[in-house]
This record gives sequence, structure tokens and C-alpha cells, in this order.
Amino acid sequence: MARVLHPQTGARVGPATATSPGPVAARDVLGIFKPRIAVSIMLSAIGGLAITPGALPDAWRTAVMAFAVFLAAGAAGAFNQWAESDLDANMARTAGRPFASGRLHAGWAWLATIVGLLAFAVGVAAAALNPWTAFYTFMGAFTYAVIYTVWLKRRTWLNIVVGGAAGSFAVLAGSAAVDPGLSPEAILLAIVLFLWTPPHFWSLAIAAHQDYEANLVPMLPVVVGDVVCAKVILAHTVALCLIALLPAVYGMGWIYLAFAAVGGTLFTAASIRLVMWPTKRRAIHNFLASLAQLVLLLSGIVVDRWLLGSPV
Repeated sequence: MARVLHPQTGARVGPATATSPGPVAARDVLGIFKPRIAVSIMLSAIGGLAITPGALPDAWRTAVMAFAVFLAAGAAGAFNQWAESDLDANMARTAGRPFASGRLHAGWAWLATIVGLLAFAVGVAAAALNPWTAFYTFMGAFTYAVIYTVWLKRRTWLNIVVGGAAGSFAVLAGSAAVDPGLSPEAILLAIVLFLWTPPHFWSLAIAAHQDYEANLVPMLPVVVGDVVCAKVILAHTVALCLIALLPAVYGMGWIYLAFAAVGGTLFTAASIRLVMWPTKRRAIHNFLASLAQLVLLLSGIVVDRWLLGSPV
């Protein structure tokens, strides 16, 4: 079946994506901002706040910090879709996105809206908290939108390695809301997030190997193959899960340690299975296990701080 031109970009796309734009739905507008990723980034910031020694900010300041990070992450996600509508249109996993499908027009008005949203988020963080919280909030969005999306993604397999710093900056934004100085606990959690992002995304990239290869995107599975990539994923997983235990040495309590140990065990076990059977199905299982590990880790931080008052 012949391929046709994408209505926005002129890229050659399959017939499933070459549909006429229909009525704009609220879910399309919301979907541009990748809300699920924005929520995970926001939770990372809350984890950074809870793991940092010191008096917590007032509830409203904490809420403002979380909201600002959420908005900044959403702006970065929207820019990613705006800048990559041509690539998204050629990939089965992303062809249905609003810009890629043509349901929404990726014009300059959207870029202005995205930049304005990021500026608002950073300004709110600076006004309600402090300049360091605002700086880290901005850097998280900038890393994902510009360094990862524009500069590295289509050039090098290191794209998502460097892009992992986006989650680390979210941790630092939350930590700075408590204390602009960097505590050992916050630094360790930032390192964990930095190491977590590559195996999380590489697992998804194994499942979408053919799409990335066909579109010349140098994700690690495309560059070295799924078998080698699975081994690299396991190495990252073991490293981050071991580092995730270290905050217990610096004052986090037994609740945190238990959550971190369970999450780390689940993620490591899934990564071992992926090495043994580097299939798309196992890659998706590992992707989901990475999400479970992150949720358990961040939940352990919050519950430990709430019930035990850690860190002390």
C-alpha cells in the first residue's frame, strides 16, 4: 500500500496516520503535555523534598513546588511532540499523537504557548520558594526539551543517558525547596534517577526496535542489538538499585529501606529475565518493573518521612 505525505510536515507516513484532522478533543490538548510523564517528574520532586533533612516548607509552598515542576515537565513534553511530529508520524507507538496525526497543527502559536507555560512555572517557583528551586525546575525541562529532543536524540545513543538528568533536576528542585544546599540524600536520589531513566527507556526501545531502526534513531538497541542492550540495562539496574539503598546510611529509616529493597528486587529480577530472554514481551515487562520500582522508592521516601520523621 502506498505511503502518503503527512499533512503537517511533509514526511512520508503510513495510511493509518494520514487521516484528515477531526474535531479537537480535550484529551488531545491534554495529551500534548504528556501528563503521565509530568506526574512522574512531579513525584520525583516530591521525593527530593521529602528526603532532604530540615523543616519542610508550608503545605501551600510544597503544593506550588509540585505544581511548578508538573507544569514545567508538561511544557517539555509538549515541546518534544511539537519538535518531533515528523518522527512521531512514522512510528507505530506515536503516530496517533495529536500533532503527528494532524488532529492539531504544530504551529508557532503552540510553541509560544509552551514557552509561556515554562516561564510561568519557573516564575512561580522563584516567587513562592527560592531561585535554586526555579533554576532546577527550568533545567529539568531544558534538558528534556532541548538537550535530549533537539540536540542528542537523532545523533547519538547517549541521548537518553544525558536526558536522564531531567529527572535528577526534578529531585534537586524538590530538595532546594527545603534547603538550597545539596544534602547527601538528595544527591544520591538524583543519581538514582539519572541511572533509572536509561534502562527504563531502553526497555521500551527494545520493544520498538524496528520503528527506531527504520527512522534512523540511534537508540542503544539499534546500535548494539537487543542482546547487548539487555546486559547494559541489567548493569544500570543493579547499580541504581544498590545506590538507592544508601540513603538509609544517611538517616532514612527502615520503611524507606524496605520499599527500596522490594522495588530494587523486582526491577533487578525483571532485568535478569530480559537478559535471559531479550524479547519484546520481556522488554515491556522490564519497562513496567522500572515504573514499579520508582513508585515504591518514592512512596517509601514519603511514608518514611511522614511516619518516622526521617531523615534526621
